[in-house]
Amino acid sequence: MIQKVFSFQSFLIRFVLALVLVFASINPSGYSWFHWFMESANKFDPLLILGLIVLLIGWAIYIRATIRSLGVIGTLLALAFFGALIWSLVHYGVLSLDNTIALEYVVLVMLAAIMATGISWSHVRRRMTGQVDVDEVSED
Repeated sequence: MIQKVFSFQSFLIRFVLALVLVFASINPSGYSWFHWFMESANKFDPLLILGLIVLLIGWAIYIRATIRSLGVIGTLLALAFFGALIWSLVHYGVLSLDNTIALEYVVLVMLAAIMATGISWSHVRRRMTGQVDVDEVSED
């Protein structure tokens, strides 16, 4: 049964899943698919390829949902918003360009936030305006 109530908890679940996807793909800690691939002697290891396919499926779901929900302009505006936010954090000394690891973490978290917003936007828009976005109409 489809849950029709969208709450902060619903968004939080999407955000945590986006964080897992982003940080499983690449992160500054050295524990990610990218690092696994770079350190692997056998670049055609079946588990390595399986991991890549799982990550690509996740990225396809999130990116497609984000672009379909926010649109290209909305996605670019979200990127611009978070870019300006990072710029502000650097400008006012909250974040230093010398600390590249912290900067990488902030950028990755903001990327996950954009994707979580994109995958949740249809629900948020419906609650704010009453308008429904549909790709397919199903009869209940």
